[in-house]
Amino acid sequence: MGFTSAWSISSHPDSVIAEFAPRLAPALEADRSDPAARRRWAAWQRSPLPDHRTWHADRAHAEAIDSFRTLTRPGERVDDACNGITDPGFHVMEDLWEPGPDPADMFVSVHRKDYAVAALFHAMGPYRAALLPGWCGNVLLTAAEVRRTLPRVERALTFTAEEQARVGDRDWLDYGAREEHVTDGPLRVWRAAAAAGRGLCAVALHIY
Repeated sequence: MGFTSAWSISSHPDSVIAEFAPRLAPALEADRSDPAARRRWAAWQRSPLPDHRTWHADRAHAEAIDSFRTLTRPGERVDDACNGITDPGFHVMEDLWEPGPDPADMFVSVHRKDYAVAALFHAMGPYRAALLPGWCGNVLLTAAEVRRTLPRVERALTFTAEEQARVGDRDWLDYGAREEHVTDGPLRVWRAAAAAGRGLCAVALHIY
């Protein structure tokens, strides 16, 4: 069955972050603390996966590949919270995107039958992924927390020319001519939010 997923990172005043918190923070924490998810995260941290182009025929890593795919797809609780299932009065497209910030203060990656967070995590590897706040692409931060976490995010997403070539080779997503890459957009928005004194909301979800 087909699906379309999205990963968005947007900056907002702290007052808006406070409005989102009761709806999104419990879901994020539930996904993060799920024992099965923690086991999948630990397994990937211990044993990074080989190049994605070998996965279709790699029987030796089949279980680990499936575990990684499950880990990096939208978390069930955050997905439900974003799509109005947990709270029919809240839907991310209506309450976060439509009245949302200027496009310069937002990164959105939408893909059919694929997940942006999975591609980013495979490209950057487990050590750098562990530097990112939140859980598997989902995070809710105040302006102060954005400023405090920016150095870690910069370490995670700043690459030398040699590293950039390797990371780009491991990013399997197809991009349009004007589409921002998952290795570029998150850091741009993080820096802009820190400079403007704004908070951040990042969510990974299924659109349909």
